[in-house]
Amino acid sequence: MDNKNKNTNFMGSPDIKIDTKKIFGFECPFDVTGFDKKNEYVPDIDHNYKFDPETTKSILAGFSNNKRVLVSGFHGTGKSTHIEQVAARLNWPCIRINLDSHISRIDLIGKDVIVLKDGKQITEFQDGMLPWSYQNPVALVFDEYDAGRPDVMFVIQRILEAEGKLTLVDQARIISPHKYFRLFATANTIGLGDTSGLYHGTQQINQGQIDRWNIVTTLNYLENNEEVEIVLSKVKKLNNKEGKDIIQSMVTTADLTRSGFVNGDISTVMSPRTVITWAENYLIFKDIEYSFKLSFLNRCDELERNVVHEYYQRAFGIDISDAKVINVKE
Repeated sequence: MDNKNKNTNFMGSPDIKIDTKKIFGFECPFDVTGFDKKNEYVPDIDHNYKFDPETTKSILAGFSNNKRVLVSGFHGTGKSTHIEQVAARLNWPCIRINLDSHISRIDLIGKDVIVLKDGKQITEFQDGMLPWSYQNPVALVFDEYDAGRPDVMFVIQRILEAEGKLTLVDQARIISPHKYFRLFATANTIGLGDTSGLYHGTQQINQGQIDRWNIVTTLNYLENNEEVEIVLSKVKKLNNKEGKDIIQSMVTTADLTRSGFVNGDISTVMSPRTVITWAENYLIFKDIEYSFKLSFLNRCDELERNVVHEYYQRAFGIDISDAKVINVKE
């Protein structure tokens, strides 16, 4: 993010009452408000997005009541997207930071940079994403929270209190949070570490830090029929009898990979996004097996491909080597 974007003005306050029954499909026991206007940091709305009521209610509580919300769940359940889509409907600016091994304390806090002023090169401190977000009405989302490095986690711990101040020791600055700053995170293991062997690189998080998250909610995979509806809404050319049968089998294949992933049989899982990609590639190549290989199978470990072949066979009722080209009706 450059200095020009960092100086973007945020106007107004979230004083527009949101009809949660109309927008999310359920009534909240608390008032939900949003911004009247959006800026470039507000995510785009996916009108076909399917909200999980329990998870959505938890996220809305985070926005409306300034609660720190941690969303846990298996890979591919759409944890980060869920937060983004709630923010999109509230017109709430939302920034995502992936806490993989490449993110360091300097990336979050900021660093000295050389700039040109009045024809001279000078060194000045440029805020990182954390201080900038902290001073604006922004929903900051830490993806892969349980994969963060220790130096990064200690920085985050400072701001987990609702009114916690961010101390920049190097700059002798103490920053108070903006009234409408909100904090969210997504994780696979709820801070317990990788006890299952499914998520290499995740760390154990000390109980003191976990306790600072006011709300911890779990997002599971969609029901089979709900996922079929979503894929059909995205790939409209398959929204016919033949296409629905194909999508049903694709989703069944995905479900089998998820069960296999949870049981430790395979290390790669099909997300709803992967199913959509498979359906889109099928429209291009008119070949279910070939598009399956391009969309998912080629990503799998070679030692696990026979297991994935079995999932395909069980879902479609045919061996993958015998899969035929199926024409799509326009």
